[in-house]
Amino acid sequence: MSGTLPDDRRPEAGTSGESVHRVLLVGNPNVGKSVVFSRLTGIGTMSSNYPGTTVEFLEGAMQLAGERVPVIDVPGSYSLEPTCPAEDVACRILDEGGIVVDVVDATNLERNLALTLQLRQRGLRMIVALNLWDETRHRGIHIDVDALSRKLGVPVIPTSAIAGMGMKELVDTIEQVAEADPPQALPPGDVWCAIGAIVTDVQHIEHRHHTWRDVLEEVSVRPVTGIPFGILVLFTAFVSVRFIGETIIALVMEPLFETLWRPVVTALSEALGKTGLIHGLLVGNYVVIDGVRTIDFVQSFGLLTTGLFVIFGMVMPYIMAFYFVLGLMEDIGYLPRLAVLLDRMMHRLGLHGYAVIPLLLGFGCNVPGILATRVLDTRRERFIAATLISVGVPCAAMQAMIFALLGPFGVRYILLVYAILMVVWFVLGTFLRVMSKDFLPEIILEIPPYRRPALGTLWKKLAMRLRGFFREAVPIVLLGVLVVDLIYMSGAFKIIAQVFGPLMDSLFGLPPETALALALGFLRKDVAVGMLAPLGLPPLDLVKASVLLALTFPCIATYTVMLRELGWHDTLKATGLMIVIAITTGVVMNIAF
Repeated sequence: MSGTLPDDRRPEAGTSGESVHRVLLVGNPNVGKSVVFSRLTGIGTMSSNYPGTTVEFLEGAMQLAGERVPVIDVPGSYSLEPTCPAEDVACRILDEGGIVVDVVDATNLERNLALTLQLRQRGLRMIVALNLWDETRHRGIHIDVDALSRKLGVPVIPTSAIAGMGMKELVDTIEQVAEADPPQALPPGDVWCAIGAIVTDVQHIEHRHHTWRDVLEEVSVRPVTGIPFGILVLFTAFVSVRFIGETIIALVMEPLFETLWRPVVTALSEALGKTGLIHGLLVGNYVVIDGVRTIDFVQSFGLLTTGLFVIFGMVMPYIMAFYFVLGLMEDIGYLPRLAVLLDRMMHRLGLHGYAVIPLLLGFGCNVPGILATRVLDTRRERFIAATLISVGVPCAAMQAMIFALLGPFGVRYILLVYAILMVVWFVLGTFLRVMSKDFLPEIILEIPPYRRPALGTLWKKLAMRLRGFFREAVPIVLLGVLVVDLIYMSGAFKIIAQVFGPLMDSLFGLPPETALALALGFLRKDVAVGMLAPLGLPPLDLVKASVLLALTFPCIATYTVMLRELGWHDTLKATGLMIVIAITTGVVMNIAF
C-alpha cells in the first residue's frame, strides 16, 4: 500500500474536511507518548494493525466535551518523510485527520522540534505537550513556554504524564482547539535553521542540584518508589490515627463521661426506679462487671449512655484523628499523588484513582465515606465505591475493637483479618468492573507541588467535616440504639440466636452465640465485635467472626445513607452482594481453618 491516500479521501490540510472527532498522539519514540495515552484513556485500549501493514497502533477513548472521542497512539516517528513502515503508518493516520497532540521531550527540545515543525507545515489543529517537564528542573533547563507557543503558533502545555501533571490543562486545551479554526500552516523552509533560532530564543540551561523537595516529589509519584512510599505514608497515617484517637479517649472523653456524665445518668436511673420501659430506653440495662452491678456506657444500650458514648466517646475521637491526618495529607499535596499512583490499580476495580479518597474516609467512618462518593463522576462509580466501602472497609471504631480483641493473641491474627478482607475486596471489585460495561476514562487530576500546610485552614476543614459527621450520623446512631433497645425488649434477639445458631455452626464453624453478635452488627459493628469477647473463642474463630461482621450488613447509619445516596434498587443489589460474599467467605474460612 502506498504512503498516500487517494485524492478523493485526502482532506485538504486545515480545512473543514479534517476530522475533529478523534485525538492523535504523535511524537518521537521514547518521549512518554504511551504514558500520555494511558492518562487520557485509562486501561481500556485496543491494539490494531494498520490495514495492509503489520505495524501496530493503540486505540482508546477519552471524554471530550461530554462525548466519547477516539484516541490513537500513533507509531513513534522522527519525520513525516517516511523512512520505515512505522513512519509510513504515522503519516497515513495523520492524513485521515484529527486533533494532533504532539508529545515533545522537554529535556531534548532541539531533536523533537523537527517533527513539530513538519506538523505545523501541514496546518493541522494541534497542541504541543511539553512532556517530562519535571525533569527540566532537575537538569537546570529553563524553557519560556509562552515564547515557544508564540513561535510555533499553537498552544504549548507543560506536562509530566508519569506524575499526572498538566493533564487536566491538556484536556481543556484539546476542547478549545476542537472548537477553534485550524492555525495557518507554516511555509516550507529549512527546518534545522528554524529549530536553532527557536531553541536559542526560548531555552537556556544552567547547572542545578536536586532539592530535598524535588527528590520527595519524584519518589512519591514514580511506581517503583511511589508504591513503597505510599505504603509507608498510609501505615504512618493509620498508626497516627489510632494513637491520636486512643489518646483523646483515654485522656479526655472517658474522664469526662466518668466524672461529669455518670452522676447525671445515675441520678436519672434512681429517679426512674432503675427499671421500666423509659429507663430501658434512656439509661438502658444494668450489667455485671467484676461482680459489681453497674451502668456501662458501652453495654447498657440506653440513649443517654451507649447512644452518647458511642458517638462522643468511641467514634468521634477516631473521626477527629482521621480527618486531621487526612486534611494534613490533602494540604501537603500527597493525596493527588496517591490517587494518580493507584489509578491503574483502581481501574481494575472499575474506579478512578480519585476513588481512593472516599475509600480512605470509609476507614474512618463508613458514613462520610459513602457521602464522599458524590465526588465521583458517574452513578456506576458511586455504586461500586459505596458497595466496596460497605462490604470490605471496617470503620475506625470497629478496627479499634478488632485490635483490642485479637491483639493479645498476636499481630498475625490481626493481619489475617485484613488480608482476608483485602482479597475479598479485590475479588468483589473485579466482579463489579467486569459486570459493568460503562466507559471509564483515565483520571485527569492536577498534581500540585508539596506545600507547608496552614494550621488555620486545617482546623477549619476539620471543623466543617465534624459538623457534617454530626449532622449526618448522630441522629442515625441514636435511632439505631433506640431500635436495638426495642428489639432487645421484645425478645427478638433470642429468637435470632435460636433460628440462626445452627447455621453458624454448620456453615461457619462458629458457636450459636455468635449469631447474636452478627445480628447486632447491623446496628453497631464495633459493639458487635465487643460482644465476641465474653464468648471465650479461640483466635481463629475470632478472626472468622470479625471478618463476617465486616462483610455483612453495614451499621444502620451507613445503610440509611446508602439508601439515600443510591436509592432502593442499587442498595438492594449491594445487599445481595453482601450476603453472597459473606456466606461464601465464611464457608471458605471454615474449610481453610
